[in-house]
Amino acid sequence: MAGQMVEIRWHARGGQGAKTAAMFLAEAVLTKGKYGQGFPEYGPERRGAPMRGFTRISATPIRRHCMIERPGIVIVLDPTLLDSPAAGVTAGTDSDTVFLVNTTESPDSIRKKLGVKGSTVHTVDATGIALDSIGRPIPNMPMIGALLAVDDMMTVEELKGALVEQLGSKFSQVVVDGNLAAVERANKELVSA
Repeated sequence: MAGQMVEIRWHARGGQGAKTAAMFLAEAVLTKGKYGQGFPEYGPERRGAPMRGFTRISATPIRRHCMIERPGIVIVLDPTLLDSPAAGVTAGTDSDTVFLVNTTESPDSIRKKLGVKGSTVHTVDATGIALDSIGRPIPNMPMIGALLAVDDMMTVEELKGALVEQLGSKFSQVVVDGNLAAVERANKELVSA
């Protein structure tokens, strides 16, 4: 990240935790002396409807307060959105855009679905990890763990500290421990092409 702004666009369906992830990540980097901004964009507000979230992270104050049109990183929590042109997963991307997709498919298979050439594609089975670690199919925290294998905005240990700080007073220790395990496992199980 070395001084530049990282702009992340999240694609998910309502209930998968993209809004929480976008905002959590922005808050987590604040404790590391960086600037963060996280916010959602909804369509029809209902569980299962496509939605987008946005995160900006910078070493300097962030002056922009608009949606992210040209993301450096695109994170897809629901792979069914790859088949929907209306979801706009590839909108505003170029060969420098990094894609991180929650799927059991290979990065090469996902690259073909996306129709992107030159872009870096990473995959991780975040839903499977969430089911194993947390007992619920909510892939948001595992996706943040996988993201940290792609970008050095913070370390996994720093993220885990932020998780304990932010989730510790809201959830049981079992839920916190499950999220910690999911983050670490996804960070190690990321598949790159």
